[in-house]
Amino acid sequence: THEELCRFIARESESVVVSVGYRLAPEHKYPAAYEDCLNASQHFLQHLQHYGVDPARVTVCGDSAGGNLAAAVSQTLAGRSDLPRLRAQILIYPGLQALDFNLPSYQQNRGVPLLFRERAAFYMLQYLNGSATKLEEVLEGSHIPPDIKLKYQKWVSPD
Repeated sequence: THEELCRFIARESESVVVSVGYRLAPEHKYPAAYEDCLNASQHFLQHLQHYGVDPARVTVCGDSAGGNLAAAVSQTLAGRSDLPRLRAQILIYPGLQALDFNLPSYQQNRGVPLLFRERAAFYMLQYLNGSATKLEEVLEGSHIPPDIKLKYQKWVSPD
């Protein structure tokens, strides 16, 4: 779905663009997509000279679920001293948290196409376990124990 956009970015920025065709949910649950993206990124970083890429100019990018994967790969690679450091990560409307689907952004945009609040929760469940049977609990926020909510309140709260 993104081939034309990747070709455009490569042409306009005069850069190498690698688009990872990762395995999709619900057939392939977490961590399949993450592992595909991490393996492809590691391989690319280990063979930059083969592609004529400057090690100081590598950026990871993704949108939606790909934004989540780009963030996860970036975090994993940040601690690696055997690979070149990533220059940046570009995250375009990434799905970064599944603790609370009642935060202000979800409330304000609950009816905005394309990714409605319910659909975001549905896809998150598909990605994690291949089933949306707990959708109502996730939308209500009852899928997270109170002690975990309290632990992460500093990072995930309306404040």
